[in-house]
Amino acid sequence: MSLFKPNSPILYVQDITLSTQFYQQILQQKPLETFEGFSVFLLDNNFILGLQTKGAITPEADDHLGGLEICMGSVTQEEVNELYKQWKTLNIPILLEPTHLEFGYTFVALDPDGYRLRICATDTSNIQ
Repeated sequence: MSLFKPNSPILYVQDITLSTQFYQQILQQKPLETFEGFSVFLLDNNFILGLQTKGAITPEADDHLGGLEICMGSVTQEEVNELYKQWKTLNIPILLEPTHLEFGYTFVALDPDGYRLRICATDTSNIQ
């Protein structure tokens, strides 16, 4: 049995206030806790999303850590469309309009730091 069971990704952000407000708006909930330079959101099944001011992390973060996409894949096509409309109203940048791809019906938005947020009605029935 593995003891390594990740439950809390932490996104390094430029502006903790802006990012906290952004995630509060799209998650429709307040952070569980906030500290100077850090916010924590409690999601389903005790899964935690942390936001950390990039310049305040120890050890110091590299300038480029690679790509990252946060995916929510347990929604229906109707919910994909509903979230897309809500996020467009909130002027959240959309990288990919709702579309059917091999793995499901999806759209991709960007948070204030450029992290990709994918909303997907996952359908793997046609993937070989």
